[in-house]
Amino acid sequence: MVSSTFNTRNTSRASHEEVTSRWSQLNMVQLVLTALAVGALCGLPFLTTAANRLVSGVPVYFFSLLSSQAVSLPALVILLFIALLAMVFCKRGRVPLSASVVASVVLIPCLLWLAASQATVAGVSTSPISRTSPGSGFWLALLASGLMLVDALQRLRVGYTVRAMVFAAVALPILFMLLSGACNDLSIMKEYANRADEFWPAVLRHIEIVAAALLITLCLGLPLGWAAYRFQRLSTGLFPVLNIVQTIPSIALFGLLMAPLAWLAASWPSLGAAGISGVGMAPGVMALVLYSLLPVTRGMLTGLAQVPISARQAANGLGMSGAQIFWQVQAPLALPVVLGGVRTATVQAVGLAAVTALIGAGGLGAIMFEGLYANAQDLVLLGVLPIVCLGVLADMAFKGLQTWALRSAGSAR
Repeated sequence: MVSSTFNTRNTSRASHEEVTSRWSQLNMVQLVLTALAVGALCGLPFLTTAANRLVSGVPVYFFSLLSSQAVSLPALVILLFIALLAMVFCKRGRVPLSASVVASVVLIPCLLWLAASQATVAGVSTSPISRTSPGSGFWLALLASGLMLVDALQRLRVGYTVRAMVFAAVALPILFMLLSGACNDLSIMKEYANRADEFWPAVLRHIEIVAAALLITLCLGLPLGWAAYRFQRLSTGLFPVLNIVQTIPSIALFGLLMAPLAWLAASWPSLGAAGISGVGMAPGVMALVLYSLLPVTRGMLTGLAQVPISARQAANGLGMSGAQIFWQVQAPLALPVVLGGVRTATVQAVGLAAVTALIGAGGLGAIMFEGLYANAQDLVLLGVLPIVCLGVLADMAFKGLQTWALRSAGSAR
């Protein structure tokens, strides 16, 4: 009797361990994201079609597109790769993760391919003012595919070069579809065609605002970080102020800057002639500078603080002056951390620059808010999506600089 009970417990324990082992072999993040993509395609509208931009659209679901010969190929490709993800790629290991990267690289352009193909088919039988817009199922599946790609790359711990190649593999097919006119029947591209003359000037204006804010931030933040490193009392008083600035809503900060700048422009006409005024680019840039000072200043302070004391002592023993120790020893070793702060500030400024359109600074935010006021979702996306792309490009550029700086700092050590 005792032996039977003991065998039963062993069998139950072995069964429990087997189930636990099976679950531990699954990549739960990939599994959840795959389920999210499948659920989005199955239960949410993939597209919406409307007679014009002002009326509500009629939902078009993913599986209804399978019956159309004109769009069945991209739909079947999407189904195939999601099925492979669900069956194979959700397991742990480098091979499943590598396969997940390949599947995500294929899925993201195919989602746009399917949406563009259906928009072309719908455009043949409807009026020129009709609109075919990506639905919530499209955006959620696209987001899940992108997160699967990012998660797989992080778990594989690939280098910057491989990440850039993967990004190019996703971006180039999308860029080809956009340049070839394959997406021209999508509603967002129709909005672009109506505003092509003002779109690129808005992009350049947006970049100009971010670049001006970043340049001023570097000129102020880097010396402040160095001073905070040298003088502890300055550090204890500086960072609480910068932290408080971060808590002020952007619109409120713009409002606080408008009155002083308008007074300065009225009191000194030369400042007004130079572009300083209560509205426009000046208060927008100043607000972005105030928001960006914290990550840049703290990055400079942290970078200098993490330089080994032994490196400074060795440089001092070689007879280097204070300036030589800073430029030849401390600055190269602190550069990766400093670039991390600049990277954060840049990406933050790219997003916040959209709000400066509310005070007449222009940029992509002007297009975005025009769409909000007109209740035109596709016009909003025409302003938002380039901002996202600019943020991603800036992040990748500074990530590459950080990788180079880490290698240089490693060789210097």
